[in-house]
Amino acid sequence: MERLHANVLGEGTPLIILHGFLGMSDNWKTLGKRYADEGFRVHLLDQRNHGRSFWSDAFNYPLMAQDLERYMDRNQLGQAILLGHSMGGKTAMTFATAFQDRVKRLLVADIGPRQYPPHHQHILEALEALPLGQIQSRGEADEKLSEYLPDWGIRQFLLKNLYWQGPRQLGFRFNLDVLKDSMEAIGAALPESAWYDGPTLFIRGGNSDYIGESDREGILAHFPNARIESVPGAGHWLHAEKPDAFFRLSCDFMKS
Repeated sequence: MERLHANVLGEGTPLIILHGFLGMSDNWKTLGKRYADEGFRVHLLDQRNHGRSFWSDAFNYPLMAQDLERYMDRNQLGQAILLGHSMGGKTAMTFATAFQDRVKRLLVADIGPRQYPPHHQHILEALEALPLGQIQSRGEADEKLSEYLPDWGIRQFLLKNLYWQGPRQLGFRFNLDVLKDSMEAIGAALPESAWYDGPTLFIRGGNSDYIGESDREGILAHFPNARIESVPGAGHWLHAEKPDAFFRLSCDFMKS
């Protein structure tokens, strides 16, 4: 059976963190250590087709929720706090509505339960255009990628996925071909009947358009005990852009 790769830190209340699209568990290592210092046993997971976890042609939220259920069963986690960012937030919402009694609290970072149109095409095209067989260093990959993606921060986020597959052969840790063909599934809405009434916090980036005022009604329809907080000055990668503010909001909620 395929297993999710995890990095586990600390001791205490189980906290599972799910990264976003094209990300990996390492993106959360710094905050994960801070949560561990606050009395949580932090499970940083790589979702399927990402990081060091298995690759599969099948990719959708119900399957990723099943992956999480199997991970919790295998690690004897009866119940845990779930924290998910973007795509990971959708996995966390899907899991919480399917396995209500397994989720102590739900924390969702900058994504709502609604459908989102495909909007990462330019990033996927830039990654596809990288001649990995000819590139000899991360710096060279960054230079090539900058021709398509001028934002330095986004390039560094993506290039964390580069690794040496063999002598003089770079590869990506994410499954680019499958992810490219899964954009509709990644943007999919929660089913209308999906419902979780446990304590829930949505944290949005103040400068992000992923969660707006018009989303409030839809969020409360699925998560009646949810509240929505904002991190001023942060975009979609709010936990990386404003880690202190994100940490305070999330920690206060998880300990309340």
